[in-house]
Amino acid sequence: MEAIIMLVLMFAIFYFLLIRPQQKRQKQVKEMHSNLQKGDRIVTIGGIHGTIDALDEDKIIVAVENDHKLTFDRNSVRDVVNED
Repeated sequence: MEAIIMLVLMFAIFYFLLIRPQQKRQKQVKEMHSNLQKGDRIVTIGGIHGTIDALDEDKIIVAVENDHKLTFDRNSVRDVVNED
């Protein structure tokens, strides 16, 4: 009986310390990706800083220095860094 209680307790600790925070983070990232708009200043997972010039369902076009434009998957955005 004690072994079952210990297993349940270990699973609860594992869930609240690892699984639940990861699910919250995934939800926040998904929400950020769905709320991207033209003109947002972003940082990609590769560290490229730029401004969204155009976007569609799964791709974005990012304007970087000297009017160069790069195309990325929407999932490659790490952060939106608008100065609000």
